Amino acid sequence: MSLARTTGLLLLTRLLLLEPGKTLRYAHSLCLDFAVTSQSRPGQPWCEVQGSMDTKPLLQYDSDSNQVTASGPLGEEVNGTKAWRDLTGTLGGVGRELRMVLHVVNLGTEKTTGAPRLQAKLCCQLEAERVTAASWHFSLDGQTALLLDAMDMNWTVVNPGATGIKEQWQKDQDLAEYFRKLAVGDCGHWLRDFLGHWENVLEQEPTEPPLEPSDNQQLPAWIIPRSGLTVIVVLVLVVIVLIIVIVIRRCDGR
Repeated sequence: MSLARTTGLLLLTRLLLLEPGKTLRYAHSLCLDFAVTSQSRPGQPWCEVQGSMDTKPLLQYDSDSNQVTASGPLGEEVNGTKAWRDLTGTLGGVGRELRMVLHVVNLGTEKTTGAPRLQAKLCCQLEAERVTAASWHFSLDGQTALLLDAMDMNWTVVNPGATGIKEQWQKDQDLAEYFRKLAVGDCGHWLRDFLGHWENVLEQEPTEPPLEPSDNQQLPAWIIPRSGLTVIVVLVLVVIVLIIVIVIRRCDGR
């Protein structure tokens, strides 16, 4: 068998026998949900924030206490890190900026009772150490108004009444750059740093015991336990590799 074919076969074998999932690159996300009102009553904060990473709770914040509370195992893990301090120190400023723009926006519809409420969802996605998506989702009084793709600064009007808001925010270059920097720059930086602690959290999470079917509750015959499925996959891959070896030897023998 030639050296080139032997090397190629070894590389193929190594690739096939890798643990499932190791060759895939998974995307991770960080999202911050802001809820801001122009006015608030005593005991009702004008700004509240819920943070999550990969849809799992990360933090909570409200303007009354001006304190950030870590949520979930990841929040506890990263609490006190530099990225955590940078992120939590930014929340109040973002809330104040959103409150300022809330004073001058409306959807052109009849006003509801009470102070208007702006919801702004900031999300970024990281894949292979690179920000691959970053966006803002703006809603006013529960009605989705605007979407902003911060990667290319493309605005999408969801509610026709938000057309004026879009035009106003597009013209305000400082505000547009502020949104872009938070979504692409800051959010990506925080997420990248938190990922360094993600494996520690996963290792500490308790693993669920294997399912033990009772006498009255048997698993369907077509469901194969994960361990058995892994053995089957490995055996199939070994057979494939052996077939490749046989074919190559026959070709070389001609």
